[in-house]
Amino acid sequence: MTEVSTIHRVGIEGMDCNNCAIGIKRFLEKKGLQNVDVSFANAEASFEMNNAVTYEEVLEGIENLGYHVIEEPDETTDTVAQPDVAGWSDLEWKLLVCAIFTLPLLLSMFLPFEILHNSAVQMLLCLPVFIIGADHFGSSALKSLKTGVPNMDVLIIMGTTAAFLYSLIGFAFGLGHNYMFWETAATIITLVLTGNVIERRSVRQTGSAIRELSKLQPTVARRIKIDSVTGHESIEEVSTKSIRTGQVFLVNTGDRIPTDGIVVWGSGGANEAMMTGESLLVEKGEGSALIGGSVLEIGSIKMKATKVGKDTALAQIIELVKRAQANQPPIHKLADRISAVFVPVVLLIAIVTFAGGYFYFNIGFKQSILNSIAVLVISCPCAMGLATPTALMAGLGRAAKNGILIKSGTVLETMAKVSTVVFDKTGTLTTGYFTIKSMKSELPDFEFKAILLGLERYSAHPLAKAIVRALEKDHKPLPMFEVREMKGMGIMGKDTDGNTYMAGSYNIADEFTDDNTHNIYVLKNGKLAGWLDMEDELRPDAADAVEYLSKHHIKTLLLSGDHTDKTTQAARKLGITEYYANRLPKEKLDMIEDLSKKGVTAMVGDGINDAPALAKASVGIALSNASQVAIDSADVVLLNSNLHSLGNALGICRHTVLTIKQNLFWAFFYNLLAIPLAAVGLLNPMIAAFAMAFSDVIVIGNSLRLKTKKI
Repeated sequence: MTEVSTIHRVGIEGMDCNNCAIGIKRFLEKKGLQNVDVSFANAEASFEMNNAVTYEEVLEGIENLGYHVIEEPDETTDTVAQPDVAGWSDLEWKLLVCAIFTLPLLLSMFLPFEILHNSAVQMLLCLPVFIIGADHFGSSALKSLKTGVPNMDVLIIMGTTAAFLYSLIGFAFGLGHNYMFWETAATIITLVLTGNVIERRSVRQTGSAIRELSKLQPTVARRIKIDSVTGHESIEEVSTKSIRTGQVFLVNTGDRIPTDGIVVWGSGGANEAMMTGESLLVEKGEGSALIGGSVLEIGSIKMKATKVGKDTALAQIIELVKRAQANQPPIHKLADRISAVFVPVVLLIAIVTFAGGYFYFNIGFKQSILNSIAVLVISCPCAMGLATPTALMAGLGRAAKNGILIKSGTVLETMAKVSTVVFDKTGTLTTGYFTIKSMKSELPDFEFKAILLGLERYSAHPLAKAIVRALEKDHKPLPMFEVREMKGMGIMGKDTDGNTYMAGSYNIADEFTDDNTHNIYVLKNGKLAGWLDMEDELRPDAADAVEYLSKHHIKTLLLSGDHTDKTTQAARKLGITEYYANRLPKEKLDMIEDLSKKGVTAMVGDGINDAPALAKASVGIALSNASQVAIDSADVVLLNSNLHSLGNALGICRHTVLTIKQNLFWAFFYNLLAIPLAAVGLLNPMIAAFAMAFSDVIVIGNSLRLKTKKI
């Protein structure tokens, strides 16, 4: 897995909408912190420190803004809402109390009971609702003002306070029923609280993939202890948090593997679907690698821990997914800029609405104030703020559950625009499991094979691994020194007698022979010593992947360092009409650069020699069985090494970006339509509050469709 750089991550309680997150982010950036991300949906902030401020000062600063900081948040909990645990949240209790007192006020509009029309009774019914609203929305509004980015609650508290004070003045001076807006103030607060409850429950659902991955981490393990005197083994249950590398554990059928490690005894079959999306069991025997969090479905094993805590594959995937969700794509920047100035603009519109209605159109004080309140409560910056992060969380979460790791939101948006996909051949379109077809050498057979084994055991190339796998059982390697790999050419080294050896492609032997049809050429002391032919099969899913791309009008190219005849044969079998053979890494890099200038280009590769091209492409895609360098250079990793996932990844990216655009359209359209209607008096404040409360719920609901919709 990719090495994850050290960053500080804290949970933040008390954020009520995306503007709160924008305000906290601005505060942290003003402190000089780097790579700041604040997620309202995840209720988290991440940042890198500088020398100008201490970590404690940062936390104190966030607390002084009115938020509560939780250090090292647990992914299995949620600081936003806990709808799936027993008991009600404070927000839900507030809503219940407000609903009980608001219902009689609403009924007074339809029922003839005299007591419900009594102004004193209406005031007493409204008072507890207003107190709850003033505490809830007022504290949130104050926090947002401290950050310099006022949020929606500023508008809510101003609208409800105006209605409440206007009614209070009317009651105190006995001005009559036309001056009483008790039901308006109470209904606005209750409806907005209703929307908040639904919103928080829904936002939680968009990020459920991370919690589901986190819950795969077991909490206990059975550690094997060996008595230093008797040598007898004993088993003790320990917390997985106390696991250290080198310790040995017992895993039986049905157990979750406690951490990353290797099998030291026994055999079985592991279900690694949580990592790869593949439900087939993976056979495990002595020396096999194990993934923490996967389930041993069959057998019993003893394992030695090799990675623990944040270094495990599962922990790093969770971290990378969270980083990707925090990294907002460029399409979100416009929404953030508008959200930051939205509230002041709406306040100005509300003032103009009141002044214009009262002084210019002479519609009276009551109607002017009602229109102004309607403008305040119908405006909804939250829908714009939630449009991108909720869709991003749902889309990236679905990708992660299907064994697709997309490293950032920017990558997701770019991948949705891909017009060309370039494939490497060996190990990408082919299985990479080679066998030796034939070999020829002037050297004795045992010497030639010893040279091959001595050189190729230092290489990670699929051909080299196949040669080692085929020869190591029956032959001993020739000891080599000063071994180094030559990108795109091969590998070279020296023996103890000073003889130099090279093994590689035709590029190392072109001055010795015109026959370029073989896979591996071997040189000894600068002279051709022999050659090998290898056999490789196309992946069974390669043809389907190419067909998917063709159906979606995405151009496919084959770019290989292999011989022309083998590259041509593979391309024709797969239906790829444009292909290039005998390309060195520098030539691949130049071609990818040219293609990227013409359109958004994705490169799919697996080897060290593909790493530069993966980094240069608009989107680099690596299979999980690729070299570590290739995975580090890639923007997307197909964890199940299945090319079917390529089409799935492209589909998820396209639909996620489509959902973001739909959300942003709704958010902009809603505010552009609703605010003028409220300003001219076509919407009363209660209808306005209802519309506002559910506008962001519509956005979140649309994002949630990404979890199940057909891609």
